[in-house]
Amino acid sequence: MAEIIENKSLKKLNSFRIDFTAAKYSNPTSINELIEIYNDSQGLQTLVLGEGSNILFTKNYQGLIIHPRIRGKEIINENSDEIILKAYCGENWDNLVEYCVDMGLGGLENLSLIPGSVGSSPVQNIGAYGVEVKDRILWVEGLRKDETTISKISNTDCKFSYRNSIFKNELKDKFIITAVIFRLDKKPIINSNYRRLSEVYKSKKIQNLKTMRESVIEIRNSKLPDTEEYGNVGSFFKNPVIAEKEFQTLKEHYQDIPSFQSIDGIKIPAAWLIEQAGWKGKRIKNCGTWPDQPLVIVNYGGSTGQEILDFSQKIQHSVSEKFGIYLQKEVNVV
Repeated sequence: MAEIIENKSLKKLNSFRIDFTAAKYSNPTSINELIEIYNDSQGLQTLVLGEGSNILFTKNYQGLIIHPRIRGKEIINENSDEIILKAYCGENWDNLVEYCVDMGLGGLENLSLIPGSVGSSPVQNIGAYGVEVKDRILWVEGLRKDETTISKISNTDCKFSYRNSIFKNELKDKFIITAVIFRLDKKPIINSNYRRLSEVYKSKKIQNLKTMRESVIEIRNSKLPDTEEYGNVGSFFKNPVIAEKEFQTLKEHYQDIPSFQSIDGIKIPAAWLIEQAGWKGKRIKNCGTWPDQPLVIVNYGGSTGQEILDFSQKIQHSVSEKFGIYLQKEVNVV
């Protein structure tokens, strides 16, 4: 059985680098260990932790943190056009993307350099540059509490939507993802629809999967802070989606407001809203928005989780007052 550690420091296990502790902590490295520890945690408050890249701790965690380190990947099927790849939850996300690109398998390259683990990717339905991970997931495998066998949840049953899934709602705290099964193309079609990405990609001497990945990494590195130097979780807020009527009313007052058409309505870049509300590069005590990307809230060193949460709420209030839009957090606040 996986070891249970008491009063485990979480500082190196969350990308904000907030120094709290977990009353109990375990990092199972196999399915059997995970089943044992999960079923023995009855009555305990439990939290499943990936790489801590989308979480904000505001106090010590009084329950059990389960930190699965189940790794590996395998091809489970293929034909002349595609490969079905199974990747286990403890794999680093960007390492998986790099592996696929090196193998000439298309579909995930636009999601390069997104922090986190493979197991976390369906929860948030991670996305970037016109691609969401749901577009490539066939099914998700995992463990339901009180069960001793692995269940499969199809793409449709995952209820994916913008930065959302069943794992954030009905199955929150009731299901631990153990593996994700992806459909990848052997004859990939490059998606470079985003203007900035298209410019960087077309500037490369050769256009292929590797240079697309290089382009995404180049753009992300140019505007995002190094997590090792400045604690952050990347985008702190979701881009809000509003109704067409609401958008037209806003456009009467803000003619240069940027927008993107989405399935559910009109998507407004949260970064633009935050900047217009006066928060770009603003700092209070030891936390602030990143000067090159106001969507990112940074721990400049020594900030507490509560200070970061309070700072984010000030931004939400300002944007709401100015635009009548409430920004929803992407980060999971504990």
